[in-house]
Amino acid sequence: MDWDNVAAEDVIEALREVEWSTPPRSFGEFFSRFAFPRSFSKWKSRLKCNLYYYRTNYFILVIFVLGLALVTRPLAIVGAALTALSIAFLNDSFAASFNEKFIRTIRHFSPHLAAKMRPPHMPVIRGRSAARKTVYVCGKPRWVFVITLLTASIVMWFSSCGLLWVLYALLTSFAVIIVHASMRTPNLKARLNTFREEFRAVWRNYSEL
Repeated sequence: MDWDNVAAEDVIEALREVEWSTPPRSFGEFFSRFAFPRSFSKWKSRLKCNLYYYRTNYFILVIFVLGLALVTRPLAIVGAALTALSIAFLNDSFAASFNEKFIRTIRHFSPHLAAKMRPPHMPVIRGRSAARKTVYVCGKPRWVFVITLLTASIVMWFSSCGLLWVLYALLTSFAVIIVHASMRTPNLKARLNTFREEFRAVWRNYSEL
């Protein structure tokens, strides 16, 4: 894949739609073969490729740094967990999977309530992009849960006086991610994995038409 022709908006859209259930890359693979990019265009291409390929590792890294920064503030840790959950809800696959598992659990206790949590039936329009479909969680649009979780997490951070620590931890983790993504040379496995996921995405969109 030619990452030079991929815009930043396309990378963000791909991260929103791609499966996040895949396990993280191994420790040895994550910390091997570092080198300075030869040019600015090579740096941009490498950055986009690594952000997409090591997305699960970077997400775990952010959670780990937040945990270390807030280890003495339990309430702030809960707030950070809610923030991580709200970010995870931005991914289509995670939101749909959570919705199905949660409704399936509720069905054991109250089938009537589970039926109300089902998303409304949307008309199928041929040729409509899957990215434009509204994602529902427990019968409500996804953004309702994202805003609610972010609001609750901010309240917990203020209550625990850990907002500055959260900001420092986030800045530190993002800086580490940028440095790693800039220095880690893309390997053949990353390229082959990207092609495979592209084929799956194209096939899934084709089957929905």
